[in-house]
Amino acid sequence: MAAILSNLRTTVIVSFVLSALFLAVFVGLGWIGLNFDFWQGLARWTHVVSGIMWIGLLWYFNFVQIPNMPKIPDDQKPAIGKVIAPAALFWFRWGAVATVVTGLAVAHLNQYMVSALTLGATTSFSVPYHIFIGIGMWMAIIMAANVWFVIWPNQKIALGMVEAEAEAKPKAARTAMLFSRTNTLLSFPMLIAMAMAQTVFG
Repeated sequence: MAAILSNLRTTVIVSFVLSALFLAVFVGLGWIGLNFDFWQGLARWTHVVSGIMWIGLLWYFNFVQIPNMPKIPDDQKPAIGKVIAPAALFWFRWGAVATVVTGLAVAHLNQYMVSALTLGATTSFSVPYHIFIGIGMWMAIIMAANVWFVIWPNQKIALGMVEAEAEAKPKAARTAMLFSRTNTLLSFPMLIAMAMAQTVFG
């Protein structure tokens, strides 16, 4: 067991294998069919997994790293800037892409993607579910755009990953922080739309 848990890649692979076995047992017993509902559920699972990676790291940055940076001695800060932050930002930005792509896939499979993205306009605003989930989808798209087009470019400057004037780094760090906080602000209402849509609208 220690051999599995000592290596992250092995741990993740075994976790995926256990997930597949879990499903295989229920499929084998005939309790789950390999039909449209199965693939729809699998798409939703990938969306949830991606979202946990993305929003988890967003909250890590905002609830853990940023507030505690002033408490870290200056001689230790390079470890965060050169090692921890770049690795976290890699999973953060690709988690954002995966969340949006899989979310659109779920919406497409459920045949409401266009109606949701137009906030119900294609159904004459007669389906509140499409408006509700559509608002959440747009918040997620805006958040992902913030990650790729504002937070990531400014973090590269702030962390010294690209050439920039010394005076540009504090400004870039503040811009990245403010847009990261914007995403945190949007994350809770976005998650209301994602988590409650099916329940409150059936």
